[in-house]
Formats: sequence, C-alpha cells, structure tokens
Amino acid sequence: MPSSPLQTTTESHNHSLKNGERYAEGINWDDLGFGLIPIDYMYTMKCSDRENFTQGQLSPFGKIELCPSAGILNYAQGLYEGLKAIRTEDGRILLFRTKENALRMKMGADRLCMPSPSVEQFVEAVMQTVQANKRWVPPPGKGSLYVRPLLMASGCNLGLGPGKEYTFVIYASPVGNYIKGRAALNLFVEHVYHRAAPGGTGGVKSVTNYSPVYQPLTQARAKGFSDILFLDSETGKNIEEIAAANIFILKGNVLSTPTLKLGTILPGITRKSIIDIARDFGYQVEESVIPVEDLLEADEAFCTGTAVIVNSVGSVTYQDKRVEYKTGEGSLCQKLYETLTGIQTGRLEDKNGWTLEVN
Repeated sequence: MPSSPLQTTTESHNHSLKNGERYAEGINWDDLGFGLIPIDYMYTMKCSDRENFTQGQLSPFGKIELCPSAGILNYAQGLYEGLKAIRTEDGRILLFRTKENALRMKMGADRLCMPSPSVEQFVEAVMQTVQANKRWVPPPGKGSLYVRPLLMASGCNLGLGPGKEYTFVIYASPVGNYIKGRAALNLFVEHVYHRAAPGGTGGVKSVTNYSPVYQPLTQARAKGFSDILFLDSETGKNIEEIAAANIFILKGNVLSTPTLKLGTILPGITRKSIIDIARDFGYQVEESVIPVEDLLEADEAFCTGTAVIVNSVGSVTYQDKRVEYKTGEGSLCQKLYETLTGIQTGRLEDKNGWTLEVN
C-alpha cells in the first residue's frame, strides 16, 4: 500500500533550508499527490461595496465563516486562480507569470460584477503567502506549493444581484503531479454535454465552470477514460477544452489550439507560454476553430494548464472511432514540458522575465 504524504520518513528530516530553517516535518515528499495538506498560514483581504480592497493580513490556516445568504453560496458569485511556487536546486523559490494570474482575475471579476485586488495587491499577497509557508515548498524535484487565490461575494445578500461585501483569500498546499506519473491521457470526446456557450463564463475562471463537468467526467471515467474533451455548444463539431485544461494538436509543423475569440475557452497562462515557446522552436502556431476531424488526423495532441503543466494525450475516442498519438521521448510535448519546467525551476535561462523570486 502506498505511504501517506503525511507519513514521516527519514528523508523528510534530511532536507534543510538556508539560515538553519527546516522543511515541514512529517511529509513524504516522494509521495505527494494533488490533494490538500493543511499548512501554516492563509491570506485574507476584504472589500465593501463600491470600495477598494484594503490591506490584507496573514492568519493561521483555518475555516472561513460565511452568512448563509452569501453571494458565493447562493448565486455562485466567485472565481479563483491557480499558480505554483517551485524550489530551485540552489534553494530559491520561484513564481511563474504571477501578474498574468492577477490580470485574469481582474477580467473575471469584471464579468461577474465584482471588485478585485489590484495587480500589485495580488502579487504582494501571493508573495506573502508563499514566504510565510516556505517550509512547505517541496524540495527541488519533489513537487510544488500550489497556491489558490479565491475571490468571492461573502456578505449577506438575499436578493439576486451583486454582493455588498467581498473577500479575497489565498491558501496553498504542497502537491505532486496532478496526473500520476504524467501518464498519457485517454480522452473521450463528449458530444452530449457542453462546458461553455458563447456569451457565458467559459472564458473566465468562474466557480460555475467546474461542477457541471462532474457528471460527464464521472461517466467517462467509469468507462475507463481519464478525461473528457468538450465540443462547442453551437455546432457540436469543433473541439474546445478538456475538463480543466487547454488542448493543442500537432500536424506536421503546425501546432493548433482552439481560439479564444468566441469567449468559450479559458485563456490559460500555461497555454500562452507554450504558444511562445513553440514559436521560438520554429513551429507555426495557429489559434483557430478546430473541427474534430482535425483532431482525429493529428500526429500528436497534448493539454496544458497550471496543474497538468504539459501532458500528452495518448488516445482520443470519438463516437465509435479511437485514434492514438505519438507520446514520450522525441515528442513535441516532451520537449515543451522540459523547456517550460526548466524555466519554472531555474534550470534554464528565463529570457522573457516570466519568473519572480520570493524573497
């Protein structure tokens, strides 16, 4: 039976930090999954109606008290972000494109009629949270500290309409790979349920985007698939996203990913980074409407996201047709993964100024 991530091991006591500090005790760093491990501190900042967010503060990690009529509970007025803090071989801690998360939260907040922290407030709050919990950032190569900023309507609000009080919370947890062993995905193309529609909230990280995928995802996993790929809601003929990640397909030298212009695709930060890296490699990158037939004829397919990073797709099943793709060594997916994680971990030069060191 696999050991628990919380089980103390000899190795966990052998890792030490700078200035005589120690890693968190009782963690099996070699067996981290993607689940919540309570850490030391979380960050909270509040805002009243028609006011700006005030200075936030760190507090011990714990529960949040909410009014039963809070907008987040009754009307799902909330959104979140996800990013990682990663320890380098020389002991530094790096964040990746944090300003992009802040800007995406502001975009989502505008869509949901919410105030949001400024970019500077967001970045500073993330920095403080990671700094206060740095002993929970896994050793180099053992995982990352997954950071979850959450913005929600927290005040009492019985009637339908924007809330009167908002809370911005950041919590975090040490995590390993989202997909165990980075196994290639076995996707089922979902043609009954839809993830998003034009004019909806598919283009922002609204909390409303996620629980509706549970039913088709559960059904697909019961049949042996690892995830689902949604088609567009208007024609049912074009690919969009998997349950919680963007998708790319490769045909020859052309790398394609669904366009953001329809407002149904989340503008992933990893997606954006992979587009830039692939272009640097000399690939022709297209953001376009992609018919499902193009997916079935592709040489390679992979998904991107903060949690999955860059993960290959081994096969896709659409109706009664199954196709398989190139994976592993020599694949573009592997090359992109190694380059992106090389930048994120400080192994490769960050020529674009994407990383931010936590001091």
